Amino acid sequence: MRLHGALTASVFTLAVLMAESAWAVVYTFTDASGITHFTNVPSDPRYAGVARASFRALTDKSVKTTSGYHTASDRYAPLVKKAAREHSLDQALLQAMIAAESGFDPYAVSPKGAVGLMQLMPETARRYGVHNLYDPAENIQGGAKYVRDLMRKFNNDLSLTLAAYNAGEDAIIQYGHRIPPYRETLQYVPRVLTLYRQYQRNVR
Repeated sequence: MRLHGALTASVFTLAVLMAESAWAVVYTFTDASGITHFTNVPSDPRYAGVARASFRALTDKSVKTTSGYHTASDRYAPLVKKAAREHSLDQALLQAMIAAESGFDPYAVSPKGAVGLMQLMPETARRYGVHNLYDPAENIQGGAKYVRDLMRKFNNDLSLTLAAYNAGEDAIIQYGHRIPPYRETLQYVPRVLTLYRQYQRNVR
């Protein structure tokens, strides 16, 4: 089952992600049903007093919409398309994750040791049979397998899947199957969702 339409308004209010603003302030709260809501205009009193997460909107190298950004994404499009088809994922989702994770740099290494296009940790790479983390094909395949497993584990909830990819599966479980209140994760999830929407418009 493909993931087109997996985003629901009940999970995220994507209007929070204003592309025209270099920095946006995001207010968040989790309701009684365990659904996490985001907004930049907290009209509901439940947003009052919660932690705020600011994120850079479409301004760093990993999310640029310049011609160079599109060239980088096009370079790996065949590999992304193949992995998406083989693991029943949306090609636009994988492209959005790669853009957010590495800016399409196959040699990217994070301070925590995540490597390559999809920023796989070495233990995750071993788990999914990735021998060369710097090889785009292997890295994308490993990342796609991991995303597919996370989707199954979290009942196709895309927001939780992205949060788990960023913060780890245990963090989601620890916080009662909710997005953990980590600043990086609160930035990462809406960022990928914004990119996902953009790629959905462009991917044919």
